[in-house]
Amino acid sequence: MGCEVSASLTVLYRGPLSSCNYGCTYCPFAKHHETDEEHATDARALERFLRWCEARVAPLRVFFTPWGEALTQRRYQDALSRLSKLPHVEKVAIQTNLSARLDFLETCEPSKVGIWATYHPDWTKEARFLEQCARLKTSGVSFSVGVVGFPKFRDALDSVRAKLPESVYVWVNAVKSSDAGYSADDLAHFTRVDPLFPLNNARHPSLGRACAGGHTVISVDGDGVARSCHFIREPIGNVYETGFDEVLAPRPCSAVTCGCHIGYVHLEHLSLEQVFGSGLLERAPLREKVHLFRSARVTQTTSHPSPEGTPP
Repeated sequence: MGCEVSASLTVLYRGPLSSCNYGCTYCPFAKHHETDEEHATDARALERFLRWCEARVAPLRVFFTPWGEALTQRRYQDALSRLSKLPHVEKVAIQTNLSARLDFLETCEPSKVGIWATYHPDWTKEARFLEQCARLKTSGVSFSVGVVGFPKFRDALDSVRAKLPESVYVWVNAVKSSDAGYSADDLAHFTRVDPLFPLNNARHPSLGRACAGGHTVISVDGDGVARSCHFIREPIGNVYETGFDEVLAPRPCSAVTCGCHIGYVHLEHLSLEQVFGSGLLERAPLREKVHLFRSARVTQTTSHPSPEGTPP
């Protein structure tokens, strides 16, 4: 049975944009510069998506998860402002390296904006990044800060954690590859900073498990093709086709495991909505729930000794 039209829908949007102003060696989109034609293609796709969002009447949450850095582009700043002012939009969030000018936040409805900010120590000065975080704090938007969990970034992680307000959650994105190995000390260190790190440093059994993906959460690409999530390639429909909502229905996960935050956060058995509350998209958990969740849930996962896929 299809999704009721009045149900809230979360959309993870990832258009064709794939350029970034940083050159991180661990990212395939590092220092890629798009042509004017490629930017125009992305702009057209984004505008079509925004019009679709505006035409809906049911509650909507939108999360921009670009392959590259989108917030440096004015069109994505305008998109956050535009969507945040819509009465049926509950939240609009974005993943970013926080290098863009943040003046546009003055045109947003701050209570509806979420920022997932990744600190890349090799590509920005700590003082500059902290200034940007201070602007976010002053603006009143919800945000979290994190680093890619390579052991070489431990000191940088500790420094920003010490200088950010305690109310700002700082996370570590586990690197699940052969690029670096985690020692017991690394694991303990990252967990002291981010109590949810063990959860992220795992591939959660998901095959056949209940998930919000494909029901109340979908991923959408620049052509409007919808999937249960970014990590399942089989399309479930196209949001621009008439009657799309009818395909939204509970469905078990078809992947063997799920190891990325923006995926496993929607697995029902992990109950992460209780941990993150309204900060689910921007990875900003409810502080009082973090430690309780850690002791109750982490033992149910299969941890990996090595340091998540491509960071935002």
